[in-house]
Amino acid sequence: MRAGLIGLWRWTAWGGIGLSLYAGWLTADDLRDRASSERDISAACGGLVSGAAVMDLQGGMVRAKASDYDEYRIDSREPHSSCTVYKVPGPGKTTGLFTLVVRRSDASEPMNWIGDDSELEPFYDTDPDTDGTEKGDVTAVADRRPEAWPVGDGTLGRYGDWYTTVRAECGPGSRATAPELLNVTARADYDDVSAADRERLARLARTAAEAAAGQIGCKARLAALPARRLASVPVALRPAKTAGGSCSWFAAHLTQQGQDRLPDRALAVPVRDANPLEGCLLAVGPDQVGRIADGLDDDQRDYARSALTHSPWWLRTASYFGPEAHTVGYELLGAEDAVIEAGTAGHADGAWWASSVCDGRPALHTLSSSYTYDDILGSRRLNTLFRAYVDDITKRRGCTGVTYPDAKDFRNL
Repeated sequence: MRAGLIGLWRWTAWGGIGLSLYAGWLTADDLRDRASSERDISAACGGLVSGAAVMDLQGGMVRAKASDYDEYRIDSREPHSSCTVYKVPGPGKTTGLFTLVVRRSDASEPMNWIGDDSELEPFYDTDPDTDGTEKGDVTAVADRRPEAWPVGDGTLGRYGDWYTTVRAECGPGSRATAPELLNVTARADYDDVSAADRERLARLARTAAEAAAGQIGCKARLAALPARRLASVPVALRPAKTAGGSCSWFAAHLTQQGQDRLPDRALAVPVRDANPLEGCLLAVGPDQVGRIADGLDDDQRDYARSALTHSPWWLRTASYFGPEAHTVGYELLGAEDAVIEAGTAGHADGAWWASSVCDGRPALHTLSSSYTYDDILGSRRLNTLFRAYVDDITKRRGCTGVTYPDAKDFRNL
């Protein structure tokens, strides 16, 4: 009996040692895999970010891999390059994790877009013919592209719930080949990004922007990240008549001009006098669509029906100050993309722009309209609305030398 107990004890002890050795081997294997993943990420992203910091996203992980394709690897010398990283939850399995995008300002390629472009659509398509579902109120939430909020006063950049874009202005002492402006975006490629991950993305973007600026000889002073955590960005639109922040001008316009066919919803961002990019999203809710439809001709009624599903009516105003004023463009059907020249004013495919000078630097003020809505509004309303916006923001920012589009730009609507 005693010999049996001793034998059992010995086998248990050896088993424990074996399991400990196996666990240690697994731990060592995990450490090797993580170290290898970190090196892969750093190489793919041009050494701009720490692979360890990327792998701390989404609660942390042991294995990740960067895309093998050259077009998804960073080259700071290119006007536009990016790296993409995937989480590896198991053998042969990958899920989206992280993307880093580096954009350099270039005279021939816009960094910011305006106009009726599907990429600028703030609302997801809710046509039941496309995905089998239909959202009852398409413009209630900007679930595809809400307005970005400024990081601090906006000079460092802007952010959304799943990304941060840090900007670097290349100042005196920069290399001759350095651009005027460098933008670096750190983006999470998964849903439900936590507040902690939002902070990690901001740190990754700032670190990468600093490193990229150094690589290309861009002398820039980047502000520190705010001490406070970046708040979640609102996505629900509110009644336009009580809008504040960057949309307060529109609330005042409604008070003076009346509702008529104008949007009844707004999504604003906080106003910061130093912010180089400020936008306001306006949209039409289903009740307002119905009221507008009552006054439309028969051939325009289809526009109202589609506005409730796959072609919502929306407007977006945005102003760009300093280097940003040289980075705005629009897409022309059958032609090359065009960068708008600062100091000009005009119209093209759902886009209107005016220019001014603010604090001695160029500024560009724009209005974008969704497909069909400009036809519903008509030239008089659009002209009046755009002038109200430009008048307000140029007065608030102390801008001079305002150049408006000619009245003829609105006549064909």
